[in-house]
Amino acid sequence: MQADLVVFRTYAYQILSNHRNLVVDMDREQAENIAISALAYIAGSEELLPRFLGISGISAPEIRQAARSPGFLAGVLQFILAHEPTLLDFCSAADLRPNMVSAAARSLPFGDEQWDYQP
Repeated sequence: MQADLVVFRTYAYQILSNHRNLVVDMDREQAENIAISALAYIAGSEELLPRFLGISGISAPEIRQAARSPGFLAGVLQFILAHEPTLLDFCSAADLRPNMVSAAARSLPFGDEQWDYQP
């Protein structure tokens, strides 16, 4: 029993140490660049673009206007993050790690509960 506890503690410590290495701090400019890349990736996909437009409720001509509104870029990244195969394909195409996409979403307005937007 004692040996199992030691193994568990060692394993838990390794997980926590690895988790710290996965957390990425990102400035807003980096996050916006990743989100813009994600939007271009979505726009270039015959499969993803109609799904994105349907979920977001906007039409293709409205994308430029919508991109100026707070929260849109975070929504783009949340769309990518919501489907693991899409996330992995985007990361491969953009040469990013999935945790970087997650960090970018958290760094944008409305990507996390820390944002307080006052119009």
